[in-house]
Amino acid sequence: MDDVDQEYTLLEEGAEYALSASTRDNGFRLHNKSEGSCAILQDEDARRFLNDFQELKARSPDWNADQILAQLWDQGGYGWLATQEG
Repeated sequence: MDDVDQEYTLLEEGAEYALSASTRDNGFRLHNKSEGSCAILQDEDARRFLNDFQELKARSPDWNADQILAQLWDQGGYGWLATQEG
């Protein structure tokens, strides 16, 4: 595990996406595994993401992690904040 991974705690994971919370601040890391990219969400972006995430989970309780995170990545616009990893 590299230093960056140690700064995050895994919250949700599917085959295509993973969501982790920062251990140092109130930020999140939304990882698109198939694209090899991730969005680091901090400050206002993190607050907006948390609200969107909680709302979507409440509205779609039967959805799995990939369905929720893909919706946020694509329709929520968080994929636009992503950068390639490595």
